[in-house]
Amino acid sequence: MGREALSNEGGGGRPEGRSRHVPVMLQRCLDLLAPALQRPGAVVVDCTLGLGGHSEALLARFPEARLVALDRDKEALRLSGERLAPYGDRATLVHAVYDELPEVLDRLGIARVQGVLFDLGVSSMQLDEADRGFAYAQDAPLDMRMDQTTGISAAEVLNTYPPGELVRILRAYGEEKQAKRIVSAVVRERAKEPFTNSARLVELIRNALPQAAKRTGGNPAKRTFQALRIEVNGELSVLEQAIPAAVKTLDVGGRIAVLSYHSLEDRLVKQVFAAGAATTAPPGLPVVPERYQPRLKLLTRGAELPTEEEVAENRRAAPARLRGAERIRQDVE
Repeated sequence: MGREALSNEGGGGRPEGRSRHVPVMLQRCLDLLAPALQRPGAVVVDCTLGLGGHSEALLARFPEARLVALDRDKEALRLSGERLAPYGDRATLVHAVYDELPEVLDRLGIARVQGVLFDLGVSSMQLDEADRGFAYAQDAPLDMRMDQTTGISAAEVLNTYPPGELVRILRAYGEEKQAKRIVSAVVRERAKEPFTNSARLVELIRNALPQAAKRTGGNPAKRTFQALRIEVNGELSVLEQAIPAAVKTLDVGGRIAVLSYHSLEDRLVKQVFAAGAATTAPPGLPVVPERYQPRLKLLTRGAELPTEEEVAENRRAAPARLRGAERIRQDVE
């Protein structure tokens, strides 16, 4: 996962330099949204601002458009605010979670928007700042909160959740087949000393898994870290609210593009888009009344994948899946 990924320039460290950041599937996202954003006065919402790469490209390519950008991470808002400063009042940055989009637009006096972009998962800034605790490749405090001003940390989840709940989370959000083994080890170890740092958890997972499980699918801690991150940030429950809400804000002719990074996210997006593109009429009607007609037209055949060239340039693009849809009718009250 990871939204704007580091290119080969510049290495690690704090991600201040904008040249090092490569937004995932940028050109395809811009092309999908373009027909809706070329009209004067168009409003486009970037629901996952991150380091501002997609937002900057939207402002540059569509000079008549106004941007509203949301992020729950205050550090992301600060950094992207510097990046987007040259665009002045064309860019409005808001500290909010993306399921709060209807309230944000209401406060800004915006009734309908012409474009919406979601780039889900963890931003590069969060992955590359060691002290955030998202990455299993480096030792860090087990935090994983996208908004560090609120909510419980990954360490609190590990140290306080009942075993059965931990198993459920690892299975549901990490699709981890070895959830029971891992949780048994966690419960045993947390009784001796509470978890605080990622390295101890990574080592525990390595030791808990059978050899065969360690030979497949990259780092064996990946699924557990994904599950903890989703739980800490309520990502799937937020997304379940956010995608339908975003579709509702679209004007007729407006377009939505969603980049997801694992099958759980992609499945949710697929379900919302498929429901919007289907007729809700009872079978057998000779003429389908307006209220039963589809509200959406699908713009992608299934989920589109990044090109081999993009993955070679930008390893964090590899799991990306892109879906797009266009609003073709308003809801009939």
